[in-house]
Amino acid sequence: MDGALTEQAGKPKQSAKQAAPAKKPLSLALQGGGSHGAFAWGVLDRIFEADVFDVKAIVGTSAGAMNASVAAYGLAKGGPAGAREALSGFWGRISEAARKGPMQPTWFDRMMGVGNVEYSPAFMMMDIMSRFASPYQLNPMNVNPLRDVLAASIDFDWMHEEKAVKLFICASNVMTGKIRVFTEKDLSIDAVLASACLPFMFQAVEIDGEHYWDGGYMGNPPLYPLIYEGGCPDILVVQLNPIVIDELPKTSQQILDRINTLSFNSSLMREMRVISFVSKLIDKGFDDDGKLKRVFIHTVDGQETLKGFGVSSKLNADKAFLAHLFEAGRREGERFIENHLDDVGVRSSTDIDAKFL
Repeated sequence: MDGALTEQAGKPKQSAKQAAPAKKPLSLALQGGGSHGAFAWGVLDRIFEADVFDVKAIVGTSAGAMNASVAAYGLAKGGPAGAREALSGFWGRISEAARKGPMQPTWFDRMMGVGNVEYSPAFMMMDIMSRFASPYQLNPMNVNPLRDVLAASIDFDWMHEEKAVKLFICASNVMTGKIRVFTEKDLSIDAVLASACLPFMFQAVEIDGEHYWDGGYMGNPPLYPLIYEGGCPDILVVQLNPIVIDELPKTSQQILDRINTLSFNSSLMREMRVISFVSKLIDKGFDDDGKLKRVFIHTVDGQETLKGFGVSSKLNADKAFLAHLFEAGRREGERFIENHLDDVGVRSSTDIDAKFL
């Protein structure tokens, strides 16, 4: 040890800026998908562990809103290591809350593989009852276990004054059909719950006299806050909802799940069309006055990991399932860093036309 210290002492001193390569500016866009958000947790964990990106802004919807809020809080409190710790604590609380709840995989679910809870009595009862009654009848007290989890994970009052990273949370206004984007200035437990308010499970969340449902109906997630206010041209989208599927949906659950993914992907695909159109205009020289903004799109897609899971798995927060998704997300995050780190700041690593158009 002493020899190593002596050897270092004899070398010319370097500043921290000289010793470490500059981090690449990057914004994050996080899709929703219930428990599948644990996949995005794994992606974020690997990205923050690598510490090669300067995260300027985060936008999220539904489960993505929760990941975004917790990550932003952790970044503000303790940098990338703080974000990892905050996300781990949040998902640990999710798992612990689920352990005490009725939505448990049965022995037959486990025998069929990790993930789905289609044979859970609680899931079957909820599925049947939601077809005949609304949350206003089934859950008149409007109990939401996520409220306590969020309260234990984020100091929302402190976040109002924090400027470490720009944060955008999306919800859908039930009455006007317009998107509402909350920022760190007006972030609250209700705002995050509004972003994740599935209308067949929870009563609409009221904020300032307006009522909100899940943000996925209007933007999953919206990219325009990052384009206008994100502070850098590069956006990494962590996708949880498959665009392409392998088999025609035939059961009622498969059809419902596909309707949801089509709906929750539609706004993202529209924005991608605009980004592609503007990029082509710039490439063809139609931006003499420099008013058009080039955007570089990168994606980490959970499709291969998540395509075998049905809609019931989005309600499964069993510890083993979350751990499975987390590890898969870490692998995909590592793959993105290995294959596309050099693309960030230079070009899109995703072929927008091939993937989204």
